[in-house]
Amino acid sequence: MAQSEQKFTKKGLLRYFLRGSLGLFVASIVASILMTFLNTVIPKIIGFTIDCVLDKQDVPNAYAPFVAWFGGIEHIRNSIWLVALVITAIAVVMLLLRYCSIYFTHRANQVLMRRMRDTLFTHIQRLPMSWHAKNNTGDIIQRCTSDADTISNFVSGQLVSLVRIILLLVLSLTFMFTTDLKLAAIASSFIPLLIGYSLWFFFKSRKRFQKCDEEEGVLSTYAQENLTGVRVVRAFGRERYERDKFEKQNTYYTNLWIKLERFMAMYWTTSDLLAALQLLFIVVLGTVFCVQGSMTTGDLVAFVSYNTMMIGPVRQLGRIISNLSKAGVSLGRIAEIVNAQEEVYGEYEGELRGDIVFDKVGFSYEEGKPVLQDVSFIVPYGTTLGILGGTGSGKSTIVGLIDGLHPATEGTVSIGGRNVNDIPPATLRKNVGLLLQEGYIYSRTIAENIGMAVDGATDGDVRAAAETACVADNIEGFVNGYQTVVGERGVTLSGGQKQRVAIARTLMRKTPYILFDDSLSAVDSDTDAKIRKNLAEASEKATTVIVAHRITTVMRADNIIVMDGGRVAEQGTHETLLAKGGIYKRIYDLQMSLPDDLREEMQEEISLG
Repeated sequence: MAQSEQKFTKKGLLRYFLRGSLGLFVASIVASILMTFLNTVIPKIIGFTIDCVLDKQDVPNAYAPFVAWFGGIEHIRNSIWLVALVITAIAVVMLLLRYCSIYFTHRANQVLMRRMRDTLFTHIQRLPMSWHAKNNTGDIIQRCTSDADTISNFVSGQLVSLVRIILLLVLSLTFMFTTDLKLAAIASSFIPLLIGYSLWFFFKSRKRFQKCDEEEGVLSTYAQENLTGVRVVRAFGRERYERDKFEKQNTYYTNLWIKLERFMAMYWTTSDLLAALQLLFIVVLGTVFCVQGSMTTGDLVAFVSYNTMMIGPVRQLGRIISNLSKAGVSLGRIAEIVNAQEEVYGEYEGELRGDIVFDKVGFSYEEGKPVLQDVSFIVPYGTTLGILGGTGSGKSTIVGLIDGLHPATEGTVSIGGRNVNDIPPATLRKNVGLLLQEGYIYSRTIAENIGMAVDGATDGDVRAAAETACVADNIEGFVNGYQTVVGERGVTLSGGQKQRVAIARTLMRKTPYILFDDSLSAVDSDTDAKIRKNLAEASEKATTVIVAHRITTVMRADNIIVMDGGRVAEQGTHETLLAKGGIYKRIYDLQMSLPDDLREEMQEEISLG
């Protein structure tokens, strides 16, 4: 059922995520380029003012058209406020361009984040159960949040700045070389050293960032599992143990970041030293050139301004390269999710009909560790199959194979003569109702939890399903009835109530196949019997598979199989299996040796059969 997905490279995945936001980023870059250009004009104006206006030197030919436009050099000298007005006007335009750049960047960033979130959520929903079994929820959440934020922050913060930095370097170096060739050569000689130094740190820090990301995923998994299982933790008094386990991982994770930040602090400190040395050389040599008369005071001021304007982005380039390391790691971790193969969900092909057939089926979650071996049986359409067996005997796996959650590794599982692997999941899941032992309850009203199985469910449909699941009386006993909001994972409901709400939700779909994966374990025997009686009346033609540990739950089934070690050890009706005197008979005798009140319930079940 897995489709051949396009395998994204990091660059290809980034291009895919940028669809819809690339134009906004381009607009931001254009505004940033114009702002950068105007920023490099200001030092030239200041240098011109010092040399030609204040020091009354001759006006260079390059400035003559602009001087004439403002009424000549004498007029400018008499109205020096014009220079301040020009600089102020340029600053205002730069302010507007900066606003546009920030606005387009943030808007593009939100579009990018929306696309990433939608893509990841939709893709994860379509991944097979085998993928979810191999990946921790906490790590998945960490990749979809923290790693996605890292990518978004890099693209919107650093990648846009990179274009501006490159332009600023080109313009600054151009003006510096046209001002003084020797001094510009000295200034630019430091740039390869700073960039090379940054690249060295980039390669040294890459694995460290990846290790930090991985350990953050472990920490998120600890937190997610602990919050999900908080009732178990409190019930067993394991608060201190869980806290110590979390603190140990948190300390390890924190120390990784401290070592990484110490490493990065060394980079920033040493790069500061290199930048200070470069500026020192320029100021000292520039002063010497001014004294010698080969350079004007205005040119030196402009040169120092350009150098300061340039050296900051060069050092920021190191930070961008450093963040590129983190973004590359995050992009790779998200690519692992996006490149995982989805199920080909297909189109709904109508209602399924026919027998469920297992033909020499084998299955393994891990290679070399078979869970099912040579399992063969038939469930005639409209009948009930009971499955009994010890923990780990493969009962739940059989249910998962019928619903197509896992593909059989050997043999075939078919419904109505069609291999389950060839039936589109859209068709299979709409025809097969699966009830797990722990029915997941959402933090919504009870009515919403039951009615979410079908579109347009009416109150009458919800109440009818609740009646069949023997949970209507409990619901109506709540203050707000069906509008009662249950806590996260149904924490305000008892185990039996959650199971029955889940049963009601599945019954809303009225599927021709219903699978109970030990989903009646939390209800008492009397309620168990009532639910099965209601189910038989409500869905007379439905094919039912019931996995259970209690014989009372399966004894009225048309056929019962007993699993042992991943194989079908026994098969037959209740009476046939009792007569064989095997595993089923031993379980029966064990459960019949219970206290009198429970044994009476067993006898009542037998008489009802």
